[in-house]
This record gives sequence, C-alpha cells and structure tokens, in this order.
Amino acid sequence: MRLYHSPASPFARKVTVLLHECGRAGEVELVAAAGHPLAPGSMPVAQNPLGKIPTLERPDGPPVFDSRVICRYLDDRFGAGLYPAPPRLWETLTLEAMADGIAEAALAMRYETHVRPEGARSPDWAEGQWAKAARALDAAENDWAGHLAGPFDMGHVALACALGYLDLRFAARDWRAGRPGLARWFETAMARPSLSGTIPVG
Repeated sequence: MRLYHSPASPFARKVTVLLHECGRAGEVELVAAAGHPLAPGSMPVAQNPLGKIPTLERPDGPPVFDSRVICRYLDDRFGAGLYPAPPRLWETLTLEAMADGIAEAALAMRYETHVRPEGARSPDWAEGQWAKAARALDAAENDWAGHLAGPFDMGHVALACALGYLDLRFAARDWRAGRPGLARWFETAMARPSLSGTIPVG
C-alpha cells in the first residue's frame, strides 16, 4: 500500500499514528505530496480527484481517501481496535469529527494567511475560523475529560494530531491557556511512541 501524505498534515498524521499503534507502519509506503487548490503540485490528483491528502492506494480496490475513511479501513484490515464497539463508538466518532474540525479550521486559517494573495485576505474570516476551533477546544476541556480518561481510541488520536498542528502553525495562539486539563492530557498522550515519533514538521 502507498500513503500520499505530508509530514505537516494532521490528517495524514492520524493515519501514521494508527499504523504505529498496530505495529504495521512498515507495510505502507509513504509518498510525499504537497500543494493546494491554487497549485496542486504533487498532490495525488490521479488517485483522488479532490487532490487531497491523505490518500491510500491499496491492492484490493480503488484508492481510499479522507482520513476518517482511511483510518476505519486500516483499523479493520489490521485489527487495530481503535474504534470501539457501540455505545462508546459514537463518542469516539464524535470526538474524531470535532478534532478534525479543529484541524480543518486551522488549515483554513493557514490557507488564508499564506496562500491567498495579500490583498484578498480577510482577517475577520480567519478569526471566525479560530472561533470555531476555540469553541471545540473549550468543549474538549469541559465536556470530554471522561472520554479522554478512557481507553486510547481514534478520538484521542485525532485530537492529539489537531493539537500538534496548532503547536506547529499557531503556537502564538496558545491553545493551552485556560485549558489545563486538556494540556495535561496532551502531555500524557505525547508519551506514546506513535505520537512522539510523528511530531509534525514543515
């Protein structure tokens, strides 16, 4: 299998973390990809018509894309066990979706400030994206402590990857401020080799 990815992408990192968690990282070739909607560059447009990463080429069917689909596919294929049985599954999927929303908002901010021409940028729009992320961070702090204290699952993976991306691109926003519980959880999560070995760069 081949995974088109970028070491900075929180969505691609979710997949690599899953592979490390189940000890199968060596079975998937990593193919670097870079670009954006205005300049696709080396993004896998032939494998994924949306031109997005991560995209997974597999031997038993067409390419799989969207990080949540890839993670469900690999979790099933390798028996990773990161998606628990219901009813906990619904919390896991919801936390994964919320964490992905944080990453999506941060990525939109990054595009706004680094891809759009300077004269077309909207600081208010970027702040609106941060407001979404901040609400989700507050929810993680105030409403999700019970789940985060439970068995490690894909909700945990997605949240750790989103927080890692905020550290990479928006450290000055200081997401830890006012969220001591979430900060402590993240520090503990980062002790896992799957996360400490995939810290985003770029």
